[in-house]
Amino acid sequence: MPHMHHASFESFWLSAALTVLAWIYVRGWIHLRRFTDPTIEVWRASSFIVGLLVIWFAVSSPLGGFDHELLTAHMVQHLLLMTVAAPLVWLGAPFKPLLRGLPQQFAEGIRGSIFHWAGIKRLGKALTHPAVCWLAAALTLVAWHIPAVFMFGMRSGVSHGLEQASFLVTGLLFWWPVIQPWPAVSRWPKWSIVLYLFFATLPCDILSGFLVFCDRVVYPAYFSSSHLFGLSPLQDQQCAGALMWTVVTIIYLGAGVILTAQLLSPYSSQERWVEQQPSQPSTATQAPRPTEVI
Repeated sequence: MPHMHHASFESFWLSAALTVLAWIYVRGWIHLRRFTDPTIEVWRASSFIVGLLVIWFAVSSPLGGFDHELLTAHMVQHLLLMTVAAPLVWLGAPFKPLLRGLPQQFAEGIRGSIFHWAGIKRLGKALTHPAVCWLAAALTLVAWHIPAVFMFGMRSGVSHGLEQASFLVTGLLFWWPVIQPWPAVSRWPKWSIVLYLFFATLPCDILSGFLVFCDRVVYPAYFSSSHLFGLSPLQDQQCAGALMWTVVTIIYLGAGVILTAQLLSPYSSQERWVEQQPSQPSTATQAPRPTEVI
């Protein structure tokens, strides 16, 4: 009962925070569409709101009640936070609507800090480097699945919340170089991001293969839990591993296909040709350079 009460308390505050965030975004998005910047399409706003709903579903829905009963449910939470919610949030191009939706004085302070403080700009540039983003996501995934660390995450609501937050934060970091939402600028060729996605599947493949083919239950907590759907602890573990392999492969492959198609498109070829030309006094005839990858 204490655990359920604590979980309900956390669920209330998360739901409230996500609701406020969605309201600020929609408020700012409507203002931008109406007065200053109509380029943030409806599908982007929908993507952001769906991303918030996925976060809520992963953490505060009844799914959260099964994560101590089924490793598969635990894995679903991780996958939703890291590989579904994170890219949906970035596809929503959130910074402009969120800044516009905040009270003006507060938004100006944030904008000044982000764009004028050299230390913050250097920190942001370092944190969003693909190597840092890749390592953060891979280390988070591997570390939380070490049995001792995994059991620490199951010990209390605080440690479990820390685990979930780390998956969401590193998921956001991981997808930043792929989607490059404003104010990101394209600093890496698209082919390198395709390789980035390919290599990101490797730690997931190794971990999921270990869970599927291991002949013993890795996490003792699931020995004593009442398993649902007729799954034994070992079958539950195999199902969790297979789910990770399938979801990660499909999502990363899909993103890689989109980037490859953009790389091979006629517009992309024209863009590379323009970049190779010597600089001209007038830029009127130059093709525009997009700042987003997806």
